[in-house]
Amino acid sequence: MLEKLIKAIYREVNLIDFIEYMKLPSLASFRFFEAAAQTGSFVKAAESLHVTHGAVSRQVRLLEDALGVELFERRNRAIFLNAAGRSLHEVTHSVFEQLEGAVYRLQHTAQNEVLTLSCEPTIAMKWLIPRLPAFHEANPDINLHLVAAGGPIDFARSGVDLALRRDDFHWEPDIFAEKVCDEWVGPVSRVKKNINDNFEGECLLHAGTRPNAWPTWEKLSNIPTKGSCRVEYEHFYLCIQAAVSGLGVSMASFLMVQDELESGQLHAPYGFLLDGSAYYLLSPEPLDMNNKCACFESWLKKEMAACLKS
Repeated sequence: MLEKLIKAIYREVNLIDFIEYMKLPSLASFRFFEAAAQTGSFVKAAESLHVTHGAVSRQVRLLEDALGVELFERRNRAIFLNAAGRSLHEVTHSVFEQLEGAVYRLQHTAQNEVLTLSCEPTIAMKWLIPRLPAFHEANPDINLHLVAAGGPIDFARSGVDLALRRDDFHWEPDIFAEKVCDEWVGPVSRVKKNINDNFEGECLLHAGTRPNAWPTWEKLSNIPTKGSCRVEYEHFYLCIQAAVSGLGVSMASFLMVQDELESGQLHAPYGFLLDGSAYYLLSPEPLDMNNKCACFESWLKKEMAACLKS
């Protein structure tokens, strides 16, 4: 039943009509599920939606009952998306991103002053957001609207002006791409380590969103990771946070841990290496054809260049 639901949602242009036609749970139920899936917690979902923890739990349970399948594994007061939940989340995340973009555009008539940027979650949280005050100060006439998302993007449907992505996927030839900077990666941990100890007895943190991060670094550095144990996290930013908490050694992008390195929260005993990938600004038209996009591109390149020189 879930597979049919997902296929139908992909086919339909109007989600509201689809839900009404199928007499599925209200859009609110899917919104509660999306918040819980995005945060990995009923409590955090409740905080983001300004409702009670019980309300989130009830809505998710109602959705599961209506679909006839459980969407989360519940263990020791923690929740984890199961296979069905992950499949549905892929759809709801895209749908609500499109709805959010559409509503935002409708509510803001000064379109020329609004720049909608889609950015990969980890770099948005760990690098971009802390530096946005500098962008607003330099460009007070541009209202930047940030959407956290990764991978392929449909500019026509999402209403996004720019997308900041790493080139770990294929984009269509009609999308304009401007390289921003190369990617530098290296292992980080809370505890300072002797580089001669390698990783014997260490817990290495692996991210589902970057499954090749450790193998790529090991090949480039010629440093073996034998004798280590492996712990899986779904997202790159969860690995970084786990490393900050002292749960192990995480592979990290220099851009995403620069602040933690400067504050002493993390240490990088082996430094950072170019891994062959890079960050790009994607857009549906050349950047120089849109003044607000060109302004952001110029600012972004300068900020990233300054960070990489530090």
